[in-house]
Amino acid sequence: MLKHRGFPGRLSGTDFHFVIRRANPKGVTALKQLERYRDRRPADKRADAAFMQALWQHFGTEPFERGNPDAGRLSWLFGREVKPYDDPFDPASYDSLLIIDEAVARVSFPEAFEEAEEW
Repeated sequence: MLKHRGFPGRLSGTDFHFVIRRANPKGVTALKQLERYRDRRPADKRADAAFMQALWQHFGTEPFERGNPDAGRLSWLFGREVKPYDDPFDPASYDSLLIIDEAVARVSFPEAFEEAEEW
């Protein structure tokens, strides 16, 4: 499992984790698209935006290996803002390639891109 050096471990001041420390010995947690309902807690929405910002700052428009970003957190964006790059795509592999769909991500999380551009 590739560890993306410099990628934030969690949302500062919270328990929202962005990465895993080590590969799961029982098997890789598969990525799946999770439905984001309108009534999600504001803290969850902030975590999604911060995670999207971290992905954008770390990878930009380039394809990236799944590696150690948390599957649960990634699944909230998967299929919309983050899409499979491999064909065929293996959702249960740390080596699978992903890519950010910039157009969709900018619409979903404009605040993440505004803050990223200020850096």
